[in-house]
Amino acid sequence: MSQNSGFLITKVEPRESGANLRALIETTKPGITRLVTITALVGFALSALVHESLSVWTLAITAGGTLLGTALSASGANALNQWYEAPRDARMKRTCARPIPAGRVPATTILWLGALLSLLGALILFVACGAIPAGVSLMCVITYVLWYTPMKPSSAWSTLVGAIPGALPPLIGWTAAAPMQGAGALIEPGGLALVALMMVWQIPHFMAIAWMYRDDYARGGMRMLPVIDPSGVRTAFVVLLTAVLLVGATIAPVFAMPGVLGWVSLVVAGVSGLAFLWLCIRLARERTTKAARKVFFASIIHLPVLLIVMVGEAFVRVILL
Repeated sequence: MSQNSGFLITKVEPRESGANLRALIETTKPGITRLVTITALVGFALSALVHESLSVWTLAITAGGTLLGTALSASGANALNQWYEAPRDARMKRTCARPIPAGRVPATTILWLGALLSLLGALILFVACGAIPAGVSLMCVITYVLWYTPMKPSSAWSTLVGAIPGALPPLIGWTAAAPMQGAGALIEPGGLALVALMMVWQIPHFMAIAWMYRDDYARGGMRMLPVIDPSGVRTAFVVLLTAVLLVGATIAPVFAMPGVLGWVSLVVAGVSGLAFLWLCIRLARERTTKAARKVFFASIIHLPVLLIVMVGEAFVRVILL
């Protein structure tokens, strides 16, 4: 073992360049980065269809800036998160093979990579989309790295804090596609409805993950609610409450964007929201890993289906009809 940037990790051995590149990419959590980028693009698409104020050329530039800037910014935040959490990751089975604790890449390299990607992403958003989308992106990074990550070992409220940077990406896209609205785009009903949807969706989604891996989180010193709630009573209450709120959050965009979204999105949101609620009720009653796994998989199906339907219906109503 050797000391690296204050972290006790496995000594880094020389590796092939391809393996090093894969390790660097792994620290950016490509799966989470992809979800963040997709939600930003959903916000962009719906905002563009609501406002219909950009030329094709401007639309292309801002869409590209939203895609690249958000992806880089999210990648940087994830890399900084892995740099910060390397000591805790080393103690957990599900994370001990990550690049830093496994000694596949130096911690200092990931620190610089994360900072560079975060700043580069914000810079691209600033140049291509404006100061407001760039500012929202920086807020995501700051909240995720400087507030949520340090809070995880000390408070179960960290889950709620962590939902903030996960909820804001649609607002990056929404404001990028509405430059003529200025700062007012931050408080438009459509954008706020998407933020609310993402905010509420994350809680039962993450509670299911935390329930499945609560023993591992305990080894890592994480004070997630399922870790400090052995009976599962409080966890069940939070899951049920947020699942009920999610039903409302899934249909809120329909009322926030009248004329752009309609009965198709309303029906899909209502049916999928109630189906997800039923699985959360079962988790609250049974409090088993099997029930938590069903909620987790349902959550990663529920959200993409809903977002695809909303964008598809908006496109048909605005462009084709």
